[in-house]
Amino acid sequence: MKAIVVSRKGGPEVLEYSDLASPAPKASEVSVRVAAAGVNFIDVYLREGRYPATCPFVLGQEGSGIVEEVGEGVEDFKSGDRVAWAGVPGAYAELACVPANKLVSVPANLPLENACAVLLQGMTAHYLAYDTYPLKGGESILIHAGAGGVGLLLTQIAKNLGATVIATVSTDEKARLSYEAGADNVILYNHLDWVPRVRALAQLNGLPVVYDSVGQATFEGSLECLRPRGMLVLFGASSGAVPPFDLIRLSTLGSLYLTRPTLKDYIDSPVELSSKSATVFGDLVTGALKLPAVGQYPLRNAAQAHVELEGRRTTGKLLLMP
Repeated sequence: MKAIVVSRKGGPEVLEYSDLASPAPKASEVSVRVAAAGVNFIDVYLREGRYPATCPFVLGQEGSGIVEEVGEGVEDFKSGDRVAWAGVPGAYAELACVPANKLVSVPANLPLENACAVLLQGMTAHYLAYDTYPLKGGESILIHAGAGGVGLLLTQIAKNLGATVIATVSTDEKARLSYEAGADNVILYNHLDWVPRVRALAQLNGLPVVYDSVGQATFEGSLECLRPRGMLVLFGASSGAVPPFDLIRLSTLGSLYLTRPTLKDYIDSPVELSSKSATVFGDLVTGALKLPAVGQYPLRNAAQAHVELEGRRTTGKLLLMP
């Protein structure tokens, strides 16, 4: 089979389009013929070495496809089932072996590529809005990278919950997409000093929560936008890692909260995984959520997809198609 292999850590150039032996499922695993693989910043972090992984390895944490074979002890899935998964390595390939307890069923009326496009980012947006900081109607919030895959979905969820959304983006086209997703105010952060603008829009003494996937470039400004006892939810670092930080800053800025959540801790049981994925898929089917634009690349062009993602030149979701 063809797969994207990382034999050494580094830039997009280390992604190798390689021939590998087709994997066979072990006990409690399922082999899946991959229909689509999601491209996410966690893939960049693993490729760079920011997150630990032992080389060589097949990249990709999210995929969808058709079950080909089930391993010993698997009872919930059979050959021909439509499935998707997130948080399991090896999706940048024609075939992937996935633990059965990490798989979710894809509804018959949802295309497999759409299931892949929404699963990881949709569940991320869901836990951010419902669990990490449970949003309430009437609150004003800030979402950085509002035209990214998570940003567009999180904006829709926040609006469905009755929040007022302030978003930051980098271009006029991204501003248009953010407004179309429901954002009430969109700020082009590279055209003006965005912190005073956010403060002017914020209710009371600042915002109750800032959702920040940008990291280094926005971290300090995000803290300054919060009201006393507000929460900074740092769930990514597309501009680079946040430097070492003196926690006394949280005190001097108003007893702030800072958290660095990750999806795996919010779907670490089959019940949570099934519930969140079913909610996201269901909202997509009913139209409560609209899928952001999807960019598709052949599997062999994974490096180009990474270049586009890291350059922050993309909106919505990127997929690799084996």
